[in-house]
Amino acid sequence: MSRAKILQPDLVLGDIVIHLTPSLIQKYNLKGLVLDVDETLVPWKEKQLSPELIEWVTEVKQVTDLWLVSNNLSQSRISNIASSLDLPFIFGAAKPSRRKLRQAVTAMNHPIEQVAMVGDRLFTDVLAGNRLGMFTILVEPMVETGGKKKFSLRNFEVWLSQKLGVSLYKS
Repeated sequence: MSRAKILQPDLVLGDIVIHLTPSLIQKYNLKGLVLDVDETLVPWKEKQLSPELIEWVTEVKQVTDLWLVSNNLSQSRISNIASSLDLPFIFGAAKPSRRKLRQAVTAMNHPIEQVAMVGDRLFTDVLAGNRLGMFTILVEPMVETGGKKKFSLRNFEVWLSQKLGVSLYKS
């Protein structure tokens, strides 16, 4: 697999995760979503879940299975978020390692190509999902309340991936 292909998301949402609609999920025949947590569902420093996120999860759960898989090492942070959303979770996933993603996909009991890895980072979320053969969805990062968009590492990843030939135009 080429360098560009391994980093190429199957779908570039071009917006935050709550704009990933049930109809879009069904369009791609997805039976499960593995969701990154920090910056994908919740801004890095925030502990409270937005009402919009809670509503989105409730809506999406009606059409697909959901798992949280995070690189965050704080079991208390990830378990509190998972508990608030009533979702199973894995923390300390070490993405782009595939091991914990495979564990979540196996628990969902769906064909791997019908489970999407959804995240805001190319070199962790998309890379791990592509390495495992999952459908990959790149979303825009969540911003802290009153915060400004400042994602220097993510911006560098986007720049580097585009130099490698990855297309990040909204799908």
